[in-house]
Amino acid sequence: MDIEARLREVEGELLARRPEHSVDLALDRMAELVSLLGDPQRSCPVVHITGTNGKTSTARMTDALLRSRGLRTGRFTSPHLVSFRERITIDGAPLTPEQFVATYEEVIPYVALVDGNHPVAMSFFEVLTGMAFAAFADAPVDVMVLEVGVGGKLDCTNVADGAVAVITPISLDHTRLLGSTVAEIAGEKAGIIKPGAVAVLAQQPVEAAEVLIRHAAEIGATVAREGIEFGVLGREQAVGGQQLTLRGLRGAYEGVYLPLFGVHQASNAVCALAAVEAFAGVSGDGPEAIDPDVVREAFATVGSPGRLEVLRRSPTVIIDAAHNPAGMAATAAAIEEAFTFTRLVSVFAASGDKDVAGILDELEPLVSDIVVTRNSSERAMDPAELGELATEIFGEERVSVVERLDDAIEAAVGLADEATETDLPGSGGVLITGSVVTAGDARILLAPDGGMPSAERPSAQPSRHSFTAAELS
Repeated sequence: MDIEARLREVEGELLARRPEHSVDLALDRMAELVSLLGDPQRSCPVVHITGTNGKTSTARMTDALLRSRGLRTGRFTSPHLVSFRERITIDGAPLTPEQFVATYEEVIPYVALVDGNHPVAMSFFEVLTGMAFAAFADAPVDVMVLEVGVGGKLDCTNVADGAVAVITPISLDHTRLLGSTVAEIAGEKAGIIKPGAVAVLAQQPVEAAEVLIRHAAEIGATVAREGIEFGVLGREQAVGGQQLTLRGLRGAYEGVYLPLFGVHQASNAVCALAAVEAFAGVSGDGPEAIDPDVVREAFATVGSPGRLEVLRRSPTVIIDAAHNPAGMAATAAAIEEAFTFTRLVSVFAASGDKDVAGILDELEPLVSDIVVTRNSSERAMDPAELGELATEIFGEERVSVVERLDDAIEAAVGLADEATETDLPGSGGVLITGSVVTAGDARILLAPDGGMPSAERPSAQPSRHSFTAAELS
């Protein structure tokens, strides 16, 4: 059997497991698996990242900075946009099909043993987490950058002990699992802060900050807070991104170009910087201050696919993975700051288990029209139901309902083109958003070569939708 066919088989076996959104927060299955594997999560130091929004971008920036310092990195993030292989990267590149299949085949006999010992079998996410640990230990890497799946304390990544724990901004999300208040959610996320670690805290709501700082004090962790011990000293708009002056834990860094939009990405960048400075201090791999040229080099090349990513011009088409109200508020602020659209049309598809009304409320002042549709997820809200909800917020004349995503994009591009015809070139834009799946589906449709940069391009991927790129003219 060729590797492409075997990869598709492996993906099918993973998809047949309990899905990612069916979360059973517990560490017993994962602890048993890593024990059987020889505790690969302890093969090197860990930078552990949680929060509500910004985790993946912060993980990518942390990874880039560590690699610029000459360290070999393993990065585990979720969810993926296009291919499962995006989730497990070594030195910034996803596992090859051969590596992905070999890692799965190495781990799956032990997964079967764990499945047999528990009433609930290991989930899709738990198996991928075990695969990441195994791949990183086999490589081997010098440092793991781990993004939490959900919460922190009982997330399966928390069988690892982070030398540095990064907490990005906390807001309401996954309330069914984590609690109905920001303080309760912060209590769950505080669980990745371990004794003797450095906790790098992004700016937080007061009630979240109190919980995080109290937990760190109780277990003997050191706290570094954005806006106090480190922070963004200055930022200016630049072509394709922003120019930053950052204050880290051990020095200031001027002239840092970040090819990403929004104040939230500047915050993610300085948290990543503080995390790498802290890591250098606790791991003993070098001086705590980082060469400013290394910082500039790392940030200048960082990318965050699916996060305010411009895929096309004329009209400008942007995809963004915002999937909760706080994330959409950050997206809206960034677009208002970085772009000058006279007509911005949104293509919107979201999961029905999210606070869709709250997301739409944040989106409404930004866009002139909205085309609601569905993405490839089985959890996608029905377009007719979504249209009714959008009409309550936007008004009937601003809402269109289109069943298929490709047709919805085509309709939105037509509306945006009307602005280009009557106003200046570049005055019309399309924002495709509402879910990571929505952004990923759009990337497959609109970006060349299957939606991934060449270094991260999958050779094969499971179909998540009923249409193909060729069908979108």
